[in-house]
Amino acid sequence: MNKTILLTASLLALLSVVLGAFAAHGLKPLLAADAIDSFQTGVRYQMYHALFLLILGFTEKIPNRTKKTLFVLVFTGVVFFSGSIYGLATNDLSAIDFRRVGFITPVGGMLLITAWILLILFIVKNRFDKI
Repeated sequence: MNKTILLTASLLALLSVVLGAFAAHGLKPLLAADAIDSFQTGVRYQMYHALFLLILGFTEKIPNRTKKTLFVLVFTGVVFFSGSIYGLATNDLSAIDFRRVGFITPVGGMLLITAWILLILFIVKNRFDKI
């Protein structure tokens, strides 16, 4: 499980750097400033959660069952949240109308929030005397 989490985290982080650079340099002349800002929001949240997964993959303090649940919530949340933002921000450049799937943006956000709440509950319920 840890290897899967770490590989996924690394790929999400790599993609967020690539997409951030693409937005700053490739999309800037093609999109309005508010669309670039939205795209960069997706990039930021993707990177935040890639770092979350990196920490999760390296820690031995959290049992595998909890890790798996957190992993599924975060990965699905990033795909839904950031992925839909990328589509919506670049909607004018595509033949696909991403506004039809815009409803998954808040679903993705709720999955990310749920992952953080689950982590908080795990920390509150368990003792960490020696870290």
